Amino acid sequence: MATTQTLTSARPHDWTRQIALIVGASLFVALCARVAVPLPFTPVPLTLQNFGVLLIGLILGSRRGFAALALYLAEGAAGLPVFSPTGRGGIAQLLGPTGGFLIAYPIVAALAGWIMEHSRRVFSRAAVAALSADLVLFAGGLTWLFVLTHSATQALRFGLYWFIFAEVIKIMMAAAIAVRWRREPKVYA
Repeated sequence: MATTQTLTSARPHDWTRQIALIVGASLFVALCARVAVPLPFTPVPLTLQNFGVLLIGLILGSRRGFAALALYLAEGAAGLPVFSPTGRGGIAQLLGPTGGFLIAYPIVAALAGWIMEHSRRVFSRAAVAALSADLVLFAGGLTWLFVLTHSATQALRFGLYWFIFAEVIKIMMAAAIAVRWRREPKVYA
């Protein structure tokens, strides 16, 4: 009987913890979005959002990562100031030049998390997970830019060339932090 009561009382606490992790992760990505550098030759700014999305996926896993980024998109669509300050915000930002990248975020986090869940938690695997997820991110972003510009060359110029070096750094940082985070002993109160 005591075991049943313990399990029953632990479930609401666990759900509360999971919800807090998801909300906190969406807010972390919103904070990363505040670090933005507008580039004069492209409508797509250089931000830390991608880093945040990769890190959340690698650390929280596929389901919670997907949920956190779906919540992030819902917050932005509702008009909360969670997207990059260089954009228009709200639905307009989802339909603008960065829309393809934004819409891909839940899938990107889920993919990074899924790969980490199904592999050893070492730096090389985390880097492969982040790189694979980043490729999906850029596929979504570049596809949307192509739809808006009707030009593959223009889409690549606006959404890829200027970002490659920064993305390599973001992938490596996210992989290193995620592996380090996963190796730390967990202390639960």
